[in-house]
Amino acid sequence: MPTTHDYYELLGVTREATPEEIKKAYRKLAVKYHPDKNPGDASAEDQFKEIGEAYEVLSDEEKRAAYDRYGHAAFTQGGAGARGGGFHDPFDVFRDVFGREGGIFEQFFGGGGGGAARTDSQGRMRGSDLRYDLQISLEEAAFGVEKEITLRKLETCESCSGRGAEEGSSVVSCPTCNGRGQVITASGFFQVSQTCPRCRGAGRVVEKPCRTCDGDGRAEKNSKIRLKIPGGVETGSRLRSTGNGEAGLRGGPNGDLYVVIHIQEHAIFQREGDDLYCEVPISFTTAALGGEVHVPTLEGKASLKIPAGTQNGKVFRLRGKGITSYETKQPGDLLARVLVEVPTKLNGEQRKKLEEFAELCGEENSPIHKSFFERAKDFFR
Repeated sequence: MPTTHDYYELLGVTREATPEEIKKAYRKLAVKYHPDKNPGDASAEDQFKEIGEAYEVLSDEEKRAAYDRYGHAAFTQGGAGARGGGFHDPFDVFRDVFGREGGIFEQFFGGGGGGAARTDSQGRMRGSDLRYDLQISLEEAAFGVEKEITLRKLETCESCSGRGAEEGSSVVSCPTCNGRGQVITASGFFQVSQTCPRCRGAGRVVEKPCRTCDGDGRAEKNSKIRLKIPGGVETGSRLRSTGNGEAGLRGGPNGDLYVVIHIQEHAIFQREGDDLYCEVPISFTTAALGGEVHVPTLEGKASLKIPAGTQNGKVFRLRGKGITSYETKQPGDLLARVLVEVPTKLNGEQRKKLEEFAELCGEENSPIHKSFFERAKDFFR
């Protein structure tokens, strides 16, 4: 049923708004409330229909003038603006605004001309887009990998080759809409044109539906798809596999498959952007005397020089040993945090030597210790 809300208020514009301002307001709200962006939200769908109706009136010079003069009464039966058989389908209004601007559907909805439920003038319907969540290892994310996945989806029916009809059965004009693909429903003085529920806009139906697919032209089957995952992807990256969604109806194009990447937790590395972090244990003597240790990287081991007197928690940066960015193609870094390991089991001789070493060390060898107690001396009085 057409809305009774004020059209200007629905679009959030003033009565003096220019056509450009009205169109801009409609575009913003149409994207926000489009059913494809709000699946299962009936209130959003109602809002989408109302703003489509408001835009249809306010974007037309004659209809806007009639509305300004008579309000909603202009579009009741016999009203000054009622010519033309009621309001258009809100999806057609949306497509008229966005469809001529090249790529706008893909920008907002990932392709498909505004959703799989829309048919063209020949009754062809694009298949639905699908989502697949794929888990890969950190190494696979870093260097790229090829995966084969199996998913169950609607494919073109092999029995009827997508026609939806038994062999020898003819296609006839839809008796519900008389071949127009649209039906007009009336409520009081209002009339609304909608897609025919029986033929779904095709204008034609088959006499004997295919027994395999029940006339849909599609049937569920397991499909194997090979995917190339590029190096540098992150958790949440969304990759589009064109044409690997569900099959279209009546010769319509297939939908697309969207693969969402999830990277498994790694035993050694943690990732932040293109940088990798890891912890490397070093001995007490290496920290004190300095030396060279091996650090793991995704490409193998690397050498790291430890300066004498290295403190626990010191972070060393190995440039270019992180992950190469998928977007910039620049490598990140590996940040290695050293953990000084204190001996836990000392024999008698080791303990004696360590005690002698402790006696030989003065405060000048423990500047951090000395600084701390200077700052905390008031608390020890």
